[in-house]
Amino acid sequence: MKNEKNREWFLLVVTTILCVVPILFVLPFYEQLPAQIGVHWDSHGNINNYVSKPMAVFGIPVLMAVFNLGVNLVSEADPRRKNTSKKIRFFLKLLLPAICFIFYPITILIALGKEIRVEKVVPIIIGILFVLIGNYLPKCKQNYTIGIKIPWTLHSEENWNKTHHMAGYLWMVGGILFLVTGLFSVPEWVPLVYLVIVMLLIPFCYSYCLFKKGI
Repeated sequence: MKNEKNREWFLLVVTTILCVVPILFVLPFYEQLPAQIGVHWDSHGNINNYVSKPMAVFGIPVLMAVFNLGVNLVSEADPRRKNTSKKIRFFLKLLLPAICFIFYPITILIALGKEIRVEKVVPIIIGILFVLIGNYLPKCKQNYTIGIKIPWTLHSEENWNKTHHMAGYLWMVGGILFLVTGLFSVPEWVPLVYLVIVMLLIPFCYSYCLFKKGI
């Protein structure tokens, strides 16, 4: 038990450090970067939001590291954390560092003048994440930190299980639509923001309907 706890803390420290490691690869190019760096793009790949160079290079990774630390500490304090499998906890611990290693270099490379089709790359990456998360959702047992935590799923274990099974399939389908959107360059065919809203709203409504049926 003690060894397992030590491994969890070790992984927490390592993943938090990994969030800021990409900074080391950017430092040699720091002077070449523009004063303002794009950090958000529209569906056509046009930058529509900028931050200062120090914020983009140092601030964002540090914020991700702090967020990773906070999320994992809350998860470790969950009294029902044993309900979630070790694979799910391991996957979630690696999620934020993986995002840093993928999106941070893309942001910096674009700032350095490299041509990257963000409107293709981002939906593909997000689609893969949704498929992976959707695959794990049905395996996620009732707890307070991981999963669809709304009043009706937390009230009933059966409601939790049914909602997460349905949401798992829904998210995998949504992930595939994201992949298709990126691979075939059809950003207008699927309004991705609305797709995410639907993926969140349907499990919410489904869980409530189950609750009204006494589940």
